[in-house]
Amino acid sequence: MEMTDLFMILAPLIIIQLILLITALVDLVKRAHTLGPKWLWVIIIIFVNIIGPILYFVIGRKDS
Repeated sequence: MEMTDLFMILAPLIIIQLILLITALVDLVKRAHTLGPKWLWVIIIIFVNIIGPILYFVIGRKDS
């Protein structure tokens, strides 16, 4: 497998990860209250790859 083939496979995953990461961080900053401390959610969103932002959207958001 060549590097270009590998890049073509990984590029959509990288783009999805970046979109999820940015969207989750923007939403976190805009929310007044979350389930748990915001600093912990920042760490989870940034360091737990694709699962971190999904966890934030599923369980971290506190509806007003």
